[in-house]
Amino acid sequence: MTDHRPDDKGIYLTLHRVIDAPVVTVYAAWTEPELLRRWFAPDDAVVSRAIAEVRVGGKFLIEMRGEDGAKWVTQGLYREVVPNRRLVHTWCWEGSDEESLVTVEFEPGQSGTTRLTVTHSRFASSEARRNHELGWNGCLAKLEAMFAGSETGTSGT
Repeated sequence: MTDHRPDDKGIYLTLHRVIDAPVVTVYAAWTEPELLRRWFAPDDAVVSRAIAEVRVGGKFLIEMRGEDGAKWVTQGLYREVVPNRRLVHTWCWEGSDEESLVTVEFEPGQSGTTRLTVTHSRFASSEARRNHELGWNGCLAKLEAMFAGSETGTSGT
């Protein structure tokens, strides 16, 4: 599910998922570089480099590569870290001076699942929001599939 309600964050999007794994495991998928490399690139792209210095002021960096060799790098700094509960970091594409903000919230769900909420805010334009919505949906499908036992699946959005 995706929300597109305007609020004081300007242009933003919020995505909700229920992940079939406990909070501690899903949190690790967001904070351990070797796990980030397994899912943090949409569609057929792969993560070639991941840095997660998970502390306030620590660096966040994801380098993705497409099948055609195209490279995309996003990076930022962690602004808030509450282990197994909440991560907040800035987001800036290499070569851009437009910085946005990503907030990830983890809540225990039923039967050992995790209710995941990803809010990406402070987009410069509606087009940027649409592009990121596509990217996030692709990434989160891989995350869901990773815990469903199949990294190549494309489970629901």
